[in-house]
Amino acid sequence: MPKAEPQRSCLGCREVKPKDELLRFVLDPDSLPVPDIAGKLPGRGAYTCFSRQCLENALARKQFSRAFKGEAKTPVAAETIALVQRLFAERIAATLALANKAGRAVSGSDTVMESLRRGDAALLILAADIAAESEAKFRFVAEKNRVEIFRFSVKDQLGTPLGKEIRTAVAVSPGAFADKLCRELTRYWNFF
Repeated sequence: MPKAEPQRSCLGCREVKPKDELLRFVLDPDSLPVPDIAGKLPGRGAYTCFSRQCLENALARKQFSRAFKGEAKTPVAAETIALVQRLFAERIAATLALANKAGRAVSGSDTVMESLRRGDAALLILAADIAAESEAKFRFVAEKNRVEIFRFSVKDQLGTPLGKEIRTAVAVSPGAFADKLCRELTRYWNFF
């Protein structure tokens, strides 16, 4: 018989979900709860949904102190949310760099547009400061081919994980990298 998937409850909404669907927190040496984005840090864990609202609720009601049996200090909500956003942004950039090294990501307006037209893309990432006219062109072709679309970073920084300078768009081929990036980008945007 297959082993049951571990369940945990969210400190913010109290909903019980599989552990993989929740954001884990552990205590740092100063007794502050810190996000364990990869879920691999040692120690007792406490969980929230991948949601800004659930995290804010847990912090406001001092649920981390309860979950860690009084050992946790209550962090500042804005700082904790900013930390979660930064850690997700770093994780997304690292995954994008790996996808690029594996030949699964392309950048540059013409190359991305060609990839979208050929149906070679599963994910389109647009810089937050892309020109409205350029965005409309990319969106039209991407939506026509049922490509997931996300905004991430700014054009001065979007190319950095790819070893490039200014980039307004990146396309990722279907497969594990696109799946992981879609999941991580969705989680990232849940904290805004």
